[in-house]
Amino acid sequence: MVLSKRWLHDYLKLDVTDKDFAAALTLSGSKVEGYETEGEELSNIVVARVESLEKHPDSDHLWICQVNVGAESNLQIVTGAQNLKAGDYVPAALDNSVVAGGKKIKKGKLRGVESAGMLCSLGELGLTAHDFPYAVEDGIFVLGDDCDLTLGKDIREAIGLNDVVTEFEITSNRPDCLSVLGLAREAAVTYGMDFVEPVPVVEPGEGDVNELLKVSINAPDKCYRYVGAVVKNVKIEPSPRWMRERLRASGVRPINNIVDITNFVMLEYGQPMHAFDLRYLEGNEVIVRCAEDGEKITTLDGIERELNSDMLVIADSNKPVAVAGIMGGEYSDIMDDTDTIVFESACFNGPSVRMTAKALGMRTEASSRFDKQLDPKGCRKILERALQLVQQLGAGEVVNGVVDCDCSDKNDFTLAFEPDWVNGFIGIDVSADEQKVILERLGCKVEDGVITVPSFRNDLRHKADISEEIARFYGYDNIPDRQLAGVATAQYTPEQKFERLMGETMLACGLSELCTFSFISPKSYDKICLPADSEKRNCVVITNPLGEDTSVMRTTLLPSMLETLARNYNNRNAKAYLYEIGKEYITKGTQELPAEPMMLCMGMYGAGCNFFTIKGVVEELLEKLGIADYDVEAVNDNPSYHPGRTAVISKDGKTIGVVGEVHPQVLGNYSIGTKAYAVEISFDACFELSNLKRTYKQLPKFPALSRDLACVCEKAMPVLKLERTIAAAVGNTLETIDLFDVYEGSQIPEGMKSVAFSLKLRAADRTMTDEEADGAMKRAVKALDKLGVSLRA
Repeated sequence: MVLSKRWLHDYLKLDVTDKDFAAALTLSGSKVEGYETEGEELSNIVVARVESLEKHPDSDHLWICQVNVGAESNLQIVTGAQNLKAGDYVPAALDNSVVAGGKKIKKGKLRGVESAGMLCSLGELGLTAHDFPYAVEDGIFVLGDDCDLTLGKDIREAIGLNDVVTEFEITSNRPDCLSVLGLAREAAVTYGMDFVEPVPVVEPGEGDVNELLKVSINAPDKCYRYVGAVVKNVKIEPSPRWMRERLRASGVRPINNIVDITNFVMLEYGQPMHAFDLRYLEGNEVIVRCAEDGEKITTLDGIERELNSDMLVIADSNKPVAVAGIMGGEYSDIMDDTDTIVFESACFNGPSVRMTAKALGMRTEASSRFDKQLDPKGCRKILERALQLVQQLGAGEVVNGVVDCDCSDKNDFTLAFEPDWVNGFIGIDVSADEQKVILERLGCKVEDGVITVPSFRNDLRHKADISEEIARFYGYDNIPDRQLAGVATAQYTPEQKFERLMGETMLACGLSELCTFSFISPKSYDKICLPADSEKRNCVVITNPLGEDTSVMRTTLLPSMLETLARNYNNRNAKAYLYEIGKEYITKGTQELPAEPMMLCMGMYGAGCNFFTIKGVVEELLEKLGIADYDVEAVNDNPSYHPGRTAVISKDGKTIGVVGEVHPQVLGNYSIGTKAYAVEISFDACFELSNLKRTYKQLPKFPALSRDLACVCEKAMPVLKLERTIAAAVGNTLETIDLFDVYEGSQIPEGMKSVAFSLKLRAADRTMTDEEADGAMKRAVKALDKLGVSLRA
């Protein structure tokens, strides 16, 4: 909905800036999308009078004009227009001016004759003949008596092309704000002003409308009210400038006085209305009925449409003449020779209009308003406003009376007035009198503890709705901050904090998070090569699955991870480092809910990725979780992983997880044509074994001594076992031990390997001597010897 500032000021005088107006209305609940000024790009264009014209000496179609712009001397402007004469008032774009489209005008020469600017047409002002019907569209715009003809006056002010238009986003529950009066009411309450809606006054005419028009409603469930009036001796002519200005600013093209009146009233009150040519209403009768199946009508857009019995039409005694609430028929339009018209103001069932518009593929300005359910009580007032404008514009003679068929519910909706409840609900302290003033300015009546809701506010149906009205006009920014009553301060549980830590660590290691479905295909277990008797095949079956591919709850996250890796690989993604923290569903029997252990699953492939890459990520994770002194043992019996390139991680006899290279057969099942690596880690085991307490350790005061130790052992000997043996033998003086070399070659016996460690030794209370360091190394060598490990020569 766009709102003309000039139109708003017809009903409400506001002395505020456009920026402040937009901010205030947004804060009170009427969201402003933006605002702009008409003709803003036009500059240095003024009203001028043509004093004389003479033929250009070197052109058959150019004229040399002397124009008066209110300065001491006339300006010379060359033009090619053929519709000018001396004494005409025209728009003159002077030197360094800008016309519509951003085109800049400078003084210069046309065929050797100086020209101080340009005389403008309608198009060069961004206008059309609809805005000024008396103007010549392909010539210079000659200003009429409805313009300010003060010489030198800015053309935008002279022709009214300087209105400020504000665009609002109106929610579907507020059809009353799809109108100038509705937004004026909102603005008045926002600024604490009283708003009195003008009451249309229709002067008495001649005759009796009932002798010229009959109206009946045969579908009262779809048409709540229909009000009709007749105007005879109609004079079809352009609307006055003030009406054209307001329509143009609202985005509606002016056409003629009758059509413009219907559009003007629709924008002013928010309810569409229609005008019929009485000569095309057979029997002078309007029947509101449901269409017959297969019945056809050609609408105003020239398209023949087939109707059905669910659609509401406006018909005469023989045929449908309009699709109710959407569009009129081809013969319902107002023509230049129209003499007598019928004004229609009706209220239709919103859902019926919406479904009909959708079925016919028609969404019109009328249907978009009617489908929000308008107010049947406003029909007569809207019709009288149209008749008032007819008399004001001299567009015809109003026949006395109206035909009013009313099937609507005439009972007012009421709510209890509970100011204390409102204050407690919102958390404010507004007196009952202040609340009453706000509600009455909104159109409510508050008497004896009862709120009578105005008929145009069908969104006020609960006391919470009343609270919202009080809150938005009291000021959301004035509501004090407070904690929700009865609700403790929200905090993460220890498990949630632990999950966030795991996720943050994965992201820090360069992995991206996944979130996959918890249900998979039972064939996934075959693809990861699970044995037929594996307990993991005993899963929860979904009773009504979306399909076979999502028919069971997963007992492992590995298939979901491999599906995602395969998708990335087959879409030519060079590498993928992924992780997911999710649940597995382990059945406990048909009568019990399944266990839902949390698991962390990682998967990766790509250049530079190997077993030690993903094992390093696991080590980093365990360090962040405070899990130390864990065991890493090679395994060969996991069917989903490559034998000899897979390890189980455990601590104190509790399995933490498995890390390894995915089995080649599994990779083939998923069409992954490169090595891939995966990890499955128990969230619950990590949570139980973790130690997130960090103890401050003072920086060492004494220097450290370094020693290297290289030994020869069997290939199958785990390096971790060697590390722990050395650490236990050296004792508390060992600060760090790092593996820096593993060698297998001609200088080492077959079946053996050389392993080298770098040790840093430091005493906390003294400078350590070489003798102490050498003694520690001798103890380490002795301990290794017991394992059958010898020093490398």
